[in-house]
Parts: sequence; C-alpha cells; structure tokens
Amino acid sequence: MISRPLDLLSGRLKLRHLVLVTAIAEQGSVLRAAEHLHLAQPAVTRGLREVEHLLGVELFVRGPRGVTPTLFGEAFIEHARAVQAELRRAGERIAGLADGDAGTVTVGTLLTATNVLLPRSIAALKADRPGITVIVREGTFDSLVPRLIDGDLDVILGRLNPIEDHPGLRQLPLYEEPVLLVAREGHPAGEAETLADLMAYPWILPLEQTSLRQELEQVFRRNDLPLPRDRTECTSILTIRSLLLETDMIAALPALFVRTDSRLLELRVPLPSVRRQVGVTLPGARALTPAGKAMLSHLQQQAQHLDATAGGAPA
Repeated sequence: MISRPLDLLSGRLKLRHLVLVTAIAEQGSVLRAAEHLHLAQPAVTRGLREVEHLLGVELFVRGPRGVTPTLFGEAFIEHARAVQAELRRAGERIAGLADGDAGTVTVGTLLTATNVLLPRSIAALKADRPGITVIVREGTFDSLVPRLIDGDLDVILGRLNPIEDHPGLRQLPLYEEPVLLVAREGHPAGEAETLADLMAYPWILPLEQTSLRQELEQVFRRNDLPLPRDRTECTSILTIRSLLLETDMIAALPALFVRTDSRLLELRVPLPSVRRQVGVTLPGARALTPAGKAMLSHLQQQAQHLDATAGGAPA
C-alpha cells in the first residue's frame, strides 16, 4: 500500500516506461504493443514490471483477451500521455523557433466547422507557410476536450460550448451566425410557413449530447410539437448533405453551410432563437506552438470576412 507521495523524478522512471505503458493501453495487449513498438515481447513485459514495481501497484489486469487498465493504470496513463504530448510540443516549438516555416498544428473540429472557415484558414496558412503540417480531427465537443487537455490537439474549432466544468480551458469567439432549416432544392416543403408544416417529413437531428440538439428540442417544445418520429441522428456533414440531396429529409444547419451550397434550399420557417457562436477552445495554461499561433491568426483573419455571408456579426 502506498503511504507517501511517489518521487517520480528520481531518475528511475524513464521516458521509455511512459511509451510502453501507453502503447499497452492503446493496443490492448503486451504482444500487440511489442509489435507496434518493434520490440520483443519479453522486453515490453520487463518494462511493464519495472514501472509497476516502481509505483508499487498493478497498472493492468491480465485476461484471456488482453489487458485492461486498473484504476491506478488509468490515472498513470492519463499523465503519461500528457507528458509525451508536452515533449512532442517542446520538440515542435524548438523546431518552429529554429525554422519559422515548419511545425505541425492539430485542429479538432465540430459539426460543419470545416465547411468554410477552416478550409479558407488552412489555404491561407499553407500559402503563407507551406512547411507547416495541418492535422484535422473531427468529433463532438465532449470527445475532443480530453484530447485537447492531454495535448493531442492544439485547438478545438466550432460552436462554443460551456466550459465551466473545465477550468483549465479558455475560449476565443470568432463570429456568430444563424442556424437555418434546410432541404434540397425543389423540396415539396419549399413553401412551408410553420414548423408544424414540416412534421410530415423525415428529419436529420444532431446527437443528443450536442448543444444544437438541445436548442432544437426547446424550439419544438415552444411550438407544442414533439420531436419528429421519422428522424436520423447524425453529425457527419458529408452524410447529412448526401441525405438532404437524395431524400426529402430536413436538417438544421449553420447559415454558411447553406448559403455556400447552391443545391441546398433555405426553408422559410425561421429559427430566430438558435444561433451559433463560432470560436476556438484553447488550453488555458499551455502556450501554443509557433505553428499553432499561425493557425489561430489565420482563423481570426478569415473569420472577419465571414459575417456578411453568415448574416451574423464578428465576435
């Protein structure tokens, strides 16, 4: 039993130990971790035993189908990933300082954030500094926040979500835009005037854990209407667009997405209470790398040009 804080800076814990433990967690077994790291299985097993002996606890439970992190393992893995992410960022920052035209920036993006702002910003960044590599990862806000905290992401771009439960984060608004009800060009509901007129058609709704879904549910309640019975729940913008073009489905999408696609129709039924404040979520204490700062600068510049198209206002 551990009776005092562990001194992990004594030199006994090595960086290779952190790499081994995170690889085992990600691969689900010692054998697959060894293959992934191009090491012999006994070497990985020995390294794991060294870490467990140093910590005085078991990090994994062995089973017939692999290994599962214990409570101690989950805690250690979280910190091990954060340490590795910080070291990667340190290397990128040094490289960026040595060569201002190099580096990598990883952007987490939410539903439809990639439609206009991000492509324009990436294009401008690459024109300015072609040596910077941009990595884009899509997901929901809840799924991307842990990766931002761990250092796997530099920024999250998209609709700003509440961050009261994450005091280590900060947010920078970029612009605001309305959300519109949309269907394909030529849709039979093109002349509909009320939300009730649209209830006979199939709908595409965001997932329950998204802010947009919660706001849309409030709109239905205010109109004394249930959620559409015939609905698909989706956050993949490519899937949503394909469904809209090939069926009579209806969806609620940001104005920029609708007004830059000639094959989509903005329906007459308004959603005045539903607007998106688009911005970036950043780690509060961790400084951006030079590549990350360049990406943020271009996001801010491109956002200033979008308010007229979006029908909103720059933040």
